[in-house]
Amino acid sequence: MSRVFPKLAKAITFAAKQGGPNPETNPMLRMAIQNAKAENMPKDNIEAAIKRATAKDEKNLEEVVYEGYGPHGVALMIECTTDNPTRTVANLRSYLTRSGGSLGKSGSVDYLFTRRGVFRIPATGNFEDLELELIDFGLEELIVEDDEYVLLTLFESFGEMQKGLEAKGIEVVKADVQRFPNSYTELTEKQKEDVLNLLDKIEDDDDVQAVYHTMAE
Repeated sequence: MSRVFPKLAKAITFAAKQGGPNPETNPMLRMAIQNAKAENMPKDNIEAAIKRATAKDEKNLEEVVYEGYGPHGVALMIECTTDNPTRTVANLRSYLTRSGGSLGKSGSVDYLFTRRGVFRIPATGNFEDLELELIDFGLEELIVEDDEYVLLTLFESFGEMQKGLEAKGIEVVKADVQRFPNSYTELTEKQKEDVLNLLDKIEDDDDVQAVYHTMAE
């Protein structure tokens, strides 16, 4: 939780700054709150994160995406929310350089990934009926995972699916946009360990919201 809650709080604050503190009129904030609740973030923490968005002494937050390569040619996309991009890029460059990787220019590895909307909902109702109902909202694939249905959409259909689920009264446990590799890099177990060590360092950084890679797992 020491790693997750600060990142969730930053996402809530950023969303509230962008679209206002009312989740009823701010879909981005509504999604951030849903995701925080899915991780059992206390209500007081959520409310405090929203209040920080309107605090006069609160620094401006930016969403920045960095691209590069880790060890053994594994491509990386690193999504950050930061109040100091200079600090963030310096930290990331340090992690990558020490591991034998490097930061790249914008667009250097982005083409290796596809952005897709991912929605998690309770696994209730008839699977096939639900699949047919949601195709009109951009559903690409429906996956059964434990006690949840995982809905995948094109990135462009994320908002449409969000509105469609709300209109149908379907509870969304968690929703976000993720990057899926178009192909994978096969590594030995020792090489995987090198990459995982780097990923741990990157994910521990408070400015980092998500890291995507092409390593086959």
